[in-house]
Amino acid sequence: MEISPRISVNEKVRFGKPVITGTRVPVDLVLGKLAGGMTYEEVIAEYEITREDILAVLDYAAKTISSEEIRAIG
Repeated sequence: MEISPRISVNEKVRFGKPVITGTRVPVDLVLGKLAGGMTYEEVIAEYEITREDILAVLDYAAKTISSEEIRAIG
């Protein structure tokens, strides 16, 4: 099931974690690699995805975080 453009979930793929549609590459893996310093080109080569896939991952992450509600305790 596509939950965002180019991002899908399927309970039989990666335990239902969001992945790039048509692959088994999890969204959190791509984010982690970028945060760790890999370039777009390195991620593209390593996981055989496209620049558009990376942009979809970033868009999904931004939208997910923007809808998150944080409550201070104390």
